[in-house]
Formats: sequence, C-alpha cells, structure tokens
Amino acid sequence: MSEDVIFTPLKWRNIEIKNRLLRSNISGRFDNEDGSLTQTRINWECRFARGGVGAILSSFVPVQMEGRIVAGYATIHRDDFIPLWQRLGEAVHRFDCKYILQLSHSGRQMDLPGVHNQHRRAPSATGHKESLHGFLCRAMTGHEVECTVEAFARGAWRAREAGLDGVELHAANGYLFTQFLSSAINDRNDRYGGSLMNRARFLLEVIEAIRDRVGPDFHLQVKISAVDHNDVLPWEGKGNSLADTVQVCRWAETAGADALHVSLGSLFPHPLNPPGDFPFETIVSTYDAMLSAGVDTFRNYLLFRYPALRWIFRWLWFRHRRGRELEGIGLDEARAIRAAVNIPVISTGGYQRASLVREAINSGACDAVSSARALIANPDMPRQWQAGHDTPENPCTFCNKCLLNAPKNPLGCYELDRFGGDHERMLETLMAIYETRPELQLPPVAPSRETQAHTP
Repeated sequence: MSEDVIFTPLKWRNIEIKNRLLRSNISGRFDNEDGSLTQTRINWECRFARGGVGAILSSFVPVQMEGRIVAGYATIHRDDFIPLWQRLGEAVHRFDCKYILQLSHSGRQMDLPGVHNQHRRAPSATGHKESLHGFLCRAMTGHEVECTVEAFARGAWRAREAGLDGVELHAANGYLFTQFLSSAINDRNDRYGGSLMNRARFLLEVIEAIRDRVGPDFHLQVKISAVDHNDVLPWEGKGNSLADTVQVCRWAETAGADALHVSLGSLFPHPLNPPGDFPFETIVSTYDAMLSAGVDTFRNYLLFRYPALRWIFRWLWFRHRRGRELEGIGLDEARAIRAAVNIPVISTGGYQRASLVREAINSGACDAVSSARALIANPDMPRQWQAGHDTPENPCTFCNKCLLNAPKNPLGCYELDRFGGDHERMLETLMAIYETRPELQLPPVAPSRETQAHTP
C-alpha cells in the first residue's frame, strides 16, 4: 500500500511538520483584557495538538493594542508577554506539533474594541467606514505606517524569542493588510496607494522588516485572500482579482516569505469564508455584543431579527456561493497561486474529507490544507483519517454556529444535533477548556502605583 500523502512530512525552508493538516486560525474570548494569554488558551490549543494536527496557526494576535480585533484575545505587543507565549509553545510541542503565531492588525475591521479602543476610530489604509458593520476609521499617516511596520517586526522577534516555530502575517479577510492591498478599499494618494505595487508596499515592507529583525532562519508565511469578492454589498467595488494576488504572492516570495496560506474574501465573515450556513437565530442572540461598534450594526440587527426581512440579507450573502462546492471552496485559486510560486501553498476552505485533501495535494493544487470548524467539531480528525475514515464519524455540519456565537459566548460546537439533542452534553464539551482550577493568589502587600499616586 502506498504511503498516505496526508501523513507525509511537509518540509518548509526552516521547519518541518509531521503531516499536511494545520489547524487554521481560530480562537475565543478567553484571554485577559491587557492582552496576556491564559491557561484556558493553553487548554484550547492543546486540544488540537493532542488530536494530531501537524501545526497550529494561532488566532489573530495583534502587534499593537490599537490594532486589536476583539478584546479578550491575546496580543504580542509587549516584551513581558514572551514568557507566556513560551509556555504555550512548550505545551503544544509536547504533542510533536508546531506552533505558528499569526501576527495581525485590525485596521478598520475592529469587531469588539474593548476599553483600550472604545470611542476611537481605528487606524486604516482609508478613512471610509467598513462596509458590512460600518466600523469607523481614519487613514493612517505615513509615520504611523512606518511605526506599524516596526511593530510587526518586533512581534515576530518576540515570537522567535518565545521559541515558537514561525509567524504568519494575516493579510487576508479584510484586516489591515487587506485594506492596503485591495483596490476597492485603498484610496490613498501617497506611496502606499494607487498602483498594485504601491498597495502591496506595506506588506512587503513588513516582510523585509521581519527578515531584518529575525534573519533568514525563522519561518515566515503570509495568509492572503486570492480574490477580494468585495461586492458582498452590490454597491461596493469587487477589489483585487486573482491575477493581482498572484503578482503580490510572487513579490512576497521574493521579499522573504517561506509559504502562502490562501483564503478568499475582503472581510470577515464573508460568504466564501467560512462557507456554510448562516443561522439567524444564533446571530440574533449574540450580535447585540457588536451593536455599539459600528454605525450600520443596528440595520444589520433588524435584518437578522425579523423573519420578514431575512430574505434580503440571505440574498446578498449567498449569491457569491452559487455554483461553488462547500469543501475546498478556494482550491482553484490556491492551484493558480501554487503554479506561480516556488514556495509551499496551504489551502483553507472547509476541508473535512480525507479523499479531497489527498486529491488536492496529489494534483499539485496545494502542499497542505488548514481547517478550523471541522476540527472544532472533531479535534481528533487526523487520527480518524489515519484509522481509515474519509470523514469523521460525527462530522461538522458547517452550520457556523461556532463562529456566530464567538463574539459573546465560549467558542466551540453549538450544533445540538451533534450531541444527540443533549444540551448538557454540549455544555460539558464547551466548558472543558475552562477547567483550569487555578490556585488563588494573594496580591503583594506593597502599595501599588495607583495607591502611591493618590498618597498626599
């Protein structure tokens, strides 16, 4: 019997992973308000490492607090966080699993600003509001762009110092890099706007700055949207084409990227990422957490709340999906990019069938795949594939209830049918990562800085 390509090692320039399945970037609001990570995050990541994936891509990890996407998610903006990330890396490495930190910046796509960014317009490539939720923003100055480039380089250095296995730049799905790259979003008239080369300049400068800071031997990959499909709302421009992205990927390779992670869409969530259902009853109960974040959120809430209006949103949302398969939804785009570059390509897009993954890799469309929702449903999916199952015994339904619960509730599978209708069993699974049982610590007796500041 020939060797299963899924379970052959993937050799990058600087690291090697044991198989071709990566846990894609996803996480929940279980970190601290200051950006420090918690035991719960360690429990969460170890769930997938124990299940057998070759590598874990962290959730989006901001390099600056003013670029935080969701409050309650860990950041890498401080040197004193290095030991925390080191502890997480050590925990994951026990399972022969690599850990790659995804460096990010929200730009205008700041879903839940938290106290640090409340009532402040997010820095972006543009001053025009985000199209779906109406998040307000302001165009960054040239000096701010330069400072952000340095912040990414510093974040990569911290990841290396923590002993992590590499970093990924989140240049997909509507975040800050996308806002610079996209012809439909970037309206600048300086050296970072206009031509494709100018729009790609920010990304390329970050890659070069990281290489200057950490050298050539630390793994660096880029997640990128192959096609923007920015016209989710019909009056918006379509944005970058596949040909545009192919050229950007070539430039990224030349600048020093070791791999590319191919996605779709100029915002998140997007009809093509993650593909699947849109459960209105779920979002009605959680979207209120975002009502104050954007000027169009109340409009959206009305479309979600009232059944008579839902057809409007459903038509807008699903028209991009027509004629596309749910699993491997971006595989053709990944294939085009793989043919144009000489570095490995990872494809994301609802992968759950081992046969599809084998076909994708054997055909040369990609070198590996990443998955998130299917692994939330079945963290041991790699082991089930190894046991001969084409799909897990209790597969993900791609209902997207996990995603739509995330702004307000613990991240996990909320598809009650997968638990035989047993709500308590579902809750038990959701709560498993919170079983930290910490020892309560007593604060130091010495006066705090706040107390000293108010002493006459």
